[in-house]
Amino acid sequence: MILYPILILLGLCAVGADMHHYRRLLREGASKRRRRLFVAWAALTDALPLLAAVVGMMLYDNSTTYILWSMWMFWAWMTAVFPRICFFFFNALHLPRVGIVLGGAIAFLLIWGATAGRTMLRIERVEICSERLPAAFDGLRIVHLSDLHIGVLLRPASELQRLVDSVNRLNPDLILFTGDLVNIRSTELNDTTMKALQRFQAPVYSVTGNHDVGSYIKDTLALSPARSLAQVIERQEQMGWQVLQDTTLYLHRAGDSISLTGISFDPSLRWLRHSSELSSPAVETAYENVPEELFNITAVHLPQLWEQIAEAGYGDLTLAGHTHSMQMKIKLFGRQWSPAAWLYPRWSGRYDNEGKTLYINDGVGSVGYPLRLGARPEITLIILRRCS
Repeated sequence: MILYPILILLGLCAVGADMHHYRRLLREGASKRRRRLFVAWAALTDALPLLAAVVGMMLYDNSTTYILWSMWMFWAWMTAVFPRICFFFFNALHLPRVGIVLGGAIAFLLIWGATAGRTMLRIERVEICSERLPAAFDGLRIVHLSDLHIGVLLRPASELQRLVDSVNRLNPDLILFTGDLVNIRSTELNDTTMKALQRFQAPVYSVTGNHDVGSYIKDTLALSPARSLAQVIERQEQMGWQVLQDTTLYLHRAGDSISLTGISFDPSLRWLRHSSELSSPAVETAYENVPEELFNITAVHLPQLWEQIAEAGYGDLTLAGHTHSMQMKIKLFGRQWSPAAWLYPRWSGRYDNEGKTLYINDGVGSVGYPLRLGARPEITLIILRRCS
């Protein structure tokens, strides 16, 4: 996995910064006790990503327990090292007090992001107007959810209960889930999590994401990716969810109809999932024989497929997930920015082009590190309107 070299590299960078600061302490004539305390603290914290990488390479599989543990080890390393490096920088500029204040602010943000920022749900309300929408569907209420990553929830029972209760209070007509229900394997959908997720009071339609297809299972003899994916789909169906696997169904109201398409994650795109330009053969399959004159809603995990969907003549409204806004987002004066912008041309929120709309949900769970800054877990309420 590419994660292991990244962890090792980050750990070595921290070691280099600490060694540089230690030499500075020597030049300044710091006491032996002070230097020993610094070495002990630096060695303890610098070892965290290296330890996570070594343990991961020794394990036969990426167990749910290991992934959760390694994410929190990485968070502990960030919280210990980033403020320290900030202090080193300003101390070298002979501004130690500035370094202390800014380092403390970084530590506070990382702690907040792993607590309130990670768990406080936010509801985004979006109204979408289209002249192609049939009159009977004017006012249709859709809740859009994405990227639960159940295996990394710290308290899955209570966190899922709050999510479900929040969604039910919005009184949606239907719920669309755009992939990454699990983080590594199907067993994350156990009795506890399934019981919580079957309490939605509206019909739930879902598609699979790159984490659902078992791409990150190491011990494929114990549980093959294909078997894990089959179980993820089977358990969703047991919860009463309908999984749309490259197919289209039709919603009817008072004699009017619209089409609802779901595009599954194609495992062949695993190594291209962060590419800015993608195409999938599943798109053609999903829209086979679907009348273009019908208003179409498409659920897909990867937002990069929006252009292909639009070029096919569908996706009046396309809902996607996947990016998480990299779990870090800044919003100022009506504009937003995230490191996700370095990878994706469209990475969060609403995008409109020639009468078609893409909405990217920031997701609920987390990947890599268990925190969210400015990109709190999202529930999107979309209300469709017919406009002239």
